[in-house]
Amino acid sequence: MFGFGRDKTQMVGEGEALPGRIAPIPTAKTHQLTGAPLTKTVPPGQEAAMFGMGCFWGVERLFWQIPGVELTMVGYAGGFTPNATYEEVCTGQTGHNEVVRLHFDPARVSYDALLTAFWEGHNPTQGMRQGNDRGTQYRSGIYVFSDAQKVAALASKEAYQRALDAKGLGKITTEILMAPDFYFAEDYHQQYLAKNPNGYCGLGGTGVSCPVGLGAR
Repeated sequence: MFGFGRDKTQMVGEGEALPGRIAPIPTAKTHQLTGAPLTKTVPPGQEAAMFGMGCFWGVERLFWQIPGVELTMVGYAGGFTPNATYEEVCTGQTGHNEVVRLHFDPARVSYDALLTAFWEGHNPTQGMRQGNDRGTQYRSGIYVFSDAQKVAALASKEAYQRALDAKGLGKITTEILMAPDFYFAEDYHQQYLAKNPNGYCGLGGTGVSCPVGLGAR
């Protein structure tokens, strides 16, 4: 059932994916740090963004520390299995990525600034892994909610690739897609590093600054 022996760095086909379930997986009702309701509903005046950068514990902490990010939540997206559990995602048989979805106030923080945090916060050249974390759930991804976000994401990828090329580093493997369905992760994953300050954080960047928004050529 749990894909023993399969290569977890190879994307599962839709017909091979686990079936999942109709009912959502139970999750936290409120944000551990702010007490705000955990919801996918975006308040007026805010926008949504979603990123995959490896283990979602450290990624969520990266973004909740940015002024203007009003709400963060972790979950699974980009695969085939509805309402998958963490254990199912870890088999590589759901196709999902570990992602952080956030709501931000564009009057306080720009989408370009979030993209800079994304590129500089991990290594986007590693394919289906981040560091020692290997599997399709650890792939680099930007999941956009509008055409404007897609244009910005693609431009930022080009800019960062030039910066990586200048340092002799590899090619970006980040997927940039319209935002797929987001499924909340279990309660204990939400704001994990607020609950466990000394817990595992797998974030590690390339050390190369990202010239997002500068129009560099």
